[in-house]
Amino acid sequence: MPLNSNKHCDDLYSSQSIDKEGANWMYLPYGPFKSKNTYLRWLKEIENKDDPVFFAVIRKSDNKAIGLTSFLRINIKFGVIEVGHINFSPLLQKTLEATEAMFLMMKWVFENGFRRYEWKCNVENLRSRKAAQRLGFSYEGVFRQMSISKGKNRNTAWFAMIDKEWKKIKKAYEIYFEG
Repeated sequence: MPLNSNKHCDDLYSSQSIDKEGANWMYLPYGPFKSKNTYLRWLKEIENKDDPVFFAVIRKSDNKAIGLTSFLRINIKFGVIEVGHINFSPLLQKTLEATEAMFLMMKWVFENGFRRYEWKCNVENLRSRKAAQRLGFSYEGVFRQMSISKGKNRNTAWFAMIDKEWKKIKKAYEIYFEG
């Protein structure tokens, strides 16, 4: 669901606050946020951008926002788009709903004519790297010192899936969700 700062802030802040150590924010260029008001200001800054486009991940059982993700580096001319800014609260991590959210984003990407779907993460972020591969993205390599995040050099691991692979990946997901 498209991010709505006023509607989703309380749920997102509450669910992210379960992570007392702030580990979810370690590899993101922002956060953790010390107060709900600071978090709300940040959500307001990002909610209406064209790139990245942020989404709240909603838990079906109670309609609460428990995760955040986005599409970014959207290049319609070349048919390339990236998923990023993924911040799933501990309530969402390693759940069927997390997998379904990622699947629905993939499905949207390829049904809307994109040729390439990218996933990039800090090379030190082993959880993100494992998630990318588990979800069907292929490892493509590392861009060394690609950026600076929180005052440190960031080496970026690149993953992608392409339209020619999507039919097989989609079928595997459909079998997974049926079982």
